[in-house]
Amino acid sequence: MDWMRFLLVVVPVGMVTSLTDWFFAGDWIHRRFASEGIWREGSEAKAIAMTALLPFLTCAVFAYTAYRLDLGSLRNTIKLAAVIWVIGPLPLILTGPHS
Repeated sequence: MDWMRFLLVVVPVGMVTSLTDWFFAGDWIHRRFASEGIWREGSEAKAIAMTALLPFLTCAVFAYTAYRLDLGSLRNTIKLAAVIWVIGPLPLILTGPHS
């Protein structure tokens, strides 16, 4: 595996993912739904620090999985991403609490 190429994929994508997480969860949603009991109590800085590396970890695992499966094309990689989304986040979104 070409580690430099791997890092050139993981670092920028991790940064973009981190920024979209911050925008949607930290800025857009938090400002509109900042009611008591919704958000975790305690140190916000500690919670942010503990989760800051997760976007990089998930991007690295996805890139490594695509490499190990020898997908070879963007089309097949997007198919893998869609399958993972249907298996994981979609059921959580559809069955999560609605207010």
